[in-house]
Amino acid sequence: MDKMLYIAMSGAKQTVLAQVVNTNNLANVSTTGFKADLAQFRAMPVFGAGMPTRVYAMAERPGSDMSHGPLTTTGRELDLAVRGEGWIAVQAPDGSEAYTRAGDLRLDSMGMLVNGAGYPVLGNAGPIAVPPFEKIEIGVDGTISIRPVGQAPNVLAEVERIKLVNPPAEELTKGQDGLMHRTDGQPAPADAAVHLVSGALEGSNVSAVESMVNMITLARQYEAQLKMMETAKDNDAAADQLLRMA
Repeated sequence: MDKMLYIAMSGAKQTVLAQVVNTNNLANVSTTGFKADLAQFRAMPVFGAGMPTRVYAMAERPGSDMSHGPLTTTGRELDLAVRGEGWIAVQAPDGSEAYTRAGDLRLDSMGMLVNGAGYPVLGNAGPIAVPPFEKIEIGVDGTISIRPVGQAPNVLAEVERIKLVNPPAEELTKGQDGLMHRTDGQPAPADAAVHLVSGALEGSNVSAVESMVNMITLARQYEAQLKMMETAKDNDAAADQLLRMA
């Protein structure tokens, strides 16, 4: 009975963890540039002294769904979307270089260019600072040009160029900060082939319908595992009663 109970118990626990992943995806169905997390189950032997006579269920996150989300035209001059493959380089909270497809940019009170989550956008020389301007334009290659305050309408000054990269998907992993990081911890080289779409944003690649169906499926799995635990308890009580009669 203990084998049956152990499998059901570990399965119920791991189903809850998978539900956490699915719920987080569903909560980010409207988050700009969000990449859904994946979850999968597998059976694992219990290692230790003696023979591996027990098996438990394990939920793991093999990676993230790297498919692109839908593009929405906003017309806002600081909204950017990556066309096709590629990423926008930003500075992570720990100071390292990380990558995102969330191009909802803005200027903070210090004139630093940050995205909607507040991460500084990186250029060729680090975080990008934009001086006071009357108009700003961002080209398809990430070049930032401004018309300085008091200058003629035809005067544009190039400020910096947003670092755009395109490392292989297998070299990227999502961190706890929600950003993509290279597994070797090294900055990716800039890629001139990555282009931007100005005045547009990439939405989340989470399917609300699929996530809702998955939520129901996981709930049913959890109920089945609880039922199995209850059955194991009933079988144990019945066996105990038979032994008493004997």
